[in-house]
Amino acid sequence: MIRRLAAFAALLTLTACTEPVTRDQQARILLLGDSLMATHSLKGMGVSHAIEQELREPVIDRSVSGARYLYALPVSGSLGLNITKQYRPGDWDWVVLNGGGNDIWMGCGCGPCDRRISRLISEDGTRGRIPGFVSKLRQTGAQVAFVGYLRTPGVRSPIEGCTDDGDEMDRRLARLAALDRGVHFVSLADLVPHGDRSYHGLDLIHPSVKGSRAIGQRIAKLIGD
Repeated sequence: MIRRLAAFAALLTLTACTEPVTRDQQARILLLGDSLMATHSLKGMGVSHAIEQELREPVIDRSVSGARYLYALPVSGSLGLNITKQYRPGDWDWVVLNGGGNDIWMGCGCGPCDRRISRLISEDGTRGRIPGFVSKLRQTGAQVAFVGYLRTPGVRSPIEGCTDDGDEMDRRLARLAALDRGVHFVSLADLVPHGDRSYHGLDLIHPSVKGSRAIGQRIAKLIGD
């Protein structure tokens, strides 16, 4: 009984983390992804809120902390732990998303991860779970902005061993974007100054409020231009 209640509570938490999409929805920007996007959202200070403030228009945020692309469980996946299931049809001009970090960290423990990365996106950027999903998003007519890997501030962190894999993911995502003028890669490689911890939370993994704001501003600049 306790396990069932815990599972039910977890599902309710997932549901609360995603904004609904109604038939009369006027927003033109949809945001999907993992904790890079979701952190601080419940406080009204997440990446989506920074985009809203910069562009002065609403953003629908359906991101969920811990979400992955390679996620098989059906119920929790449909509630957002599978990033591809976060999408809802709408008259979107832009779909902003990220992801892949949890697949690497949870799937490989930052160890050898070439096969898993290739399942996400091939070396040339044409195949894998991410290109397949991006292609479906583009078929709706929306432009797609894929946000890259957030670097650590030059100090040891729990995901320091994932740095090379994150860099490789960025390279492949940039190749994917180069194949389609409607796909844009938003690099965060130069966002965090060396030694500056203020862009990260205490765990040195997730963005601080300042970091979320800076990420949102970078995305808004792309959309606004």
